[in-house]
Amino acid sequence: MHELSIATAIIERADELARADGTDAVSAVTVRVGELAGVVPDALSFAFEVARDGTVLAAARLVVEPVPAQAYCGACAEEFAVGMPPFFWCPHCDRPSTDLRSGRELEITGIE
Repeated sequence: MHELSIATAIIERADELARADGTDAVSAVTVRVGELAGVVPDALSFAFEVARDGTVLAAARLVVEPVPAQAYCGACAEEFAVGMPPFFWCPHCDRPSTDLRSGRELEITGIE
């Protein structure tokens, strides 16, 4: 489960940022997780709960904001949902797309 190493990295970075801001407690960490990031949100939440013990984030909650995978079709200028498993074929003009606009995100967007 690579979500444990991701949760550990989130905790370490949130701890660094909190200390740099002069705070020694964090109540929540918000992360954006793209549909194609290869991360299972429930597994990440569970791993976060396990990894936070003994840190300044011991009482913190993880808020996961899912980001749907969206592609852009240059042929017809339409954006469309890629889905899971990903399908990069434009439903509007029936052509393939190679322009993924969102869905790979894995980033901390907020620390409280």
